[in-house]
Amino acid sequence: MSASPTEKLVSISSPMSPPSWALLERSLIKQQEEAVEEFYAHYFDERGYLLCVPRWGGDDGPDDAAENFANWPELYAIGASDRVYELYKKAWDGHLLQYSEAKTTEVEFARDGMYFKEFPTMFDWMHNGEGFTAFFHQGLCDPRDKKFGDRTRRFSGFYMGDDPIADNYIPEHRVIKSMFNGSRGSMLRKATGLDWAGDSIEVEGRFKPGHGERNYDEMVAHFKDYNDVAGDHPLNMGVTTMTLNAYMIDGNQTYGNWTKDYLDAWVERTEQNNGIIPTNIGLDGTIGGECGGRWYGGVYGWGFSTMQTGERAGIIAHRPYFLHRVHWSFGNGLLLTGDQKYVDTWRGVIDYINAQGKVDDNGQTLYPRMHGDDGWYDYQPEPFDNGAEHVYYWSMDRSDLERLPTDGWIGFLEGQNPDYPVQALQADISIVRSRMERMREDLSSPDTRMSDDPNGTNPASVDALIQLMLGGIPTEHFGHPLHCRFRYFDPSRNRPGMPEDVAALVEELHDDSATLTLVNTNQVSPRTVIVNGGAYGEHQIIEVSDECGTTRVDDACFTVKLDPGCGSRLRVAMKRYVNRPSFAFPWER
Repeated sequence: MSASPTEKLVSISSPMSPPSWALLERSLIKQQEEAVEEFYAHYFDERGYLLCVPRWGGDDGPDDAAENFANWPELYAIGASDRVYELYKKAWDGHLLQYSEAKTTEVEFARDGMYFKEFPTMFDWMHNGEGFTAFFHQGLCDPRDKKFGDRTRRFSGFYMGDDPIADNYIPEHRVIKSMFNGSRGSMLRKATGLDWAGDSIEVEGRFKPGHGERNYDEMVAHFKDYNDVAGDHPLNMGVTTMTLNAYMIDGNQTYGNWTKDYLDAWVERTEQNNGIIPTNIGLDGTIGGECGGRWYGGVYGWGFSTMQTGERAGIIAHRPYFLHRVHWSFGNGLLLTGDQKYVDTWRGVIDYINAQGKVDDNGQTLYPRMHGDDGWYDYQPEPFDNGAEHVYYWSMDRSDLERLPTDGWIGFLEGQNPDYPVQALQADISIVRSRMERMREDLSSPDTRMSDDPNGTNPASVDALIQLMLGGIPTEHFGHPLHCRFRYFDPSRNRPGMPEDVAALVEELHDDSATLTLVNTNQVSPRTVIVNGGAYGEHQIIEVSDECGTTRVDDACFTVKLDPGCGSRLRVAMKRYVNRPSFAFPWER
């Protein structure tokens, strides 16, 4: 570190009765520890295999299986017990083996295993991101884990020309060849309902598919229009979370350069398409090149509307699902480089769409969500705002705040919703209870259980903890990094996470500062915590001020010593996104 520890030490000796939010935080972490243990015992075996019928497909497939332990790495990294991390690793290793052994008979590219080299043989990055969301956060827990490093580099190599079987990328055009890609390369033909739905299976009386299909024929029919997969697609930007992770392991610039180059290609494509991100890029790099020149083409693209099957048969569904993921990928560019151009790109998309609004006969302005051969459609009364909260969080530009309702977490940060911390934590405690009740009521046998059946029962609920303790954006299940203002490490146990009995509340966020309250709820023993600037040390801490004075830091972290039963409100001055992001723990830098 650039300065001695004493210059960065903040000592807190002012008594503070534990606030309600502090006790709730510690209670929520503890209850989730116990719930994860019970959930694992109910739904996994001693090998780490999920007790279900393993299947391939977008209706129920490997990604759904892995979502059953999503958020476990983040929970551990926040401060949960070592056991949570141990169970995650056991479940992840078991999952990779289970789905490498599982084979299809009808879907051609998974006949030798749904996973090849521990990675999906060929699928889209909406589903891949969901399936790898837990793995992508493993680096927060133990970046020196050899399996984590080897897998991250191997998987990245599928897109960087390191593996001749996985021929996914055309470097001269910065194009991933298809939205169906993976360890066995890319699909360049039209996809079929079978490719998406997986092998035929008995449904009635046995399974309840998540989309409401009543039989296998309806499962295939659900995907009958999911054909145009050839060519690059913005969902493929999800790959950059993996390559960014490879870069953050040891700073190997090869991974950083590839990540930046590929993201920059999408920035340029958006600029070339008049500020609206295209959803199909030809193998020659042209916009709409694999969809007859239609920039809005492709599965999950701007023009992707399809007829529902099953219980909602006959209803047209609009599914531009890339809109829920792509802004996260532009955030990867900000985290990697600190350049706000990536945020500017997505802000421009939001503004462009809302500029296409029209006034109806009642004088109400409506805003589109979709674009087809006849122009914009699917007009709705609310302005388009996908990713608007992320844009504000990344920019801290007050003009971006105008797009957001000032309630919930944002309202709390703005001083307008003081009850939010207690309400949010109580709600998550209720979620733990309700999910445990649901689990205990589940009497299904493994041979009648789809892999996504327990998804809504996974008890790891970290959204409120990320917002309140870390000042961050909930990671959800989309497969993207953790963006936060602070992260904590326990020097006494030499591990990531908040020390036992310590609670934190991020009360304000500004472009150049944040307000953080730390409290030691233990009335007998002192606690020491290292406070990191961001999840990956990307923020530089300039100084820390409280009622006792100001401590100069000028580093990515500082140390706080909390006397028994003491706490304080700290104003932390910082420069955001100025440091090279790294998984390295503070004592390793």
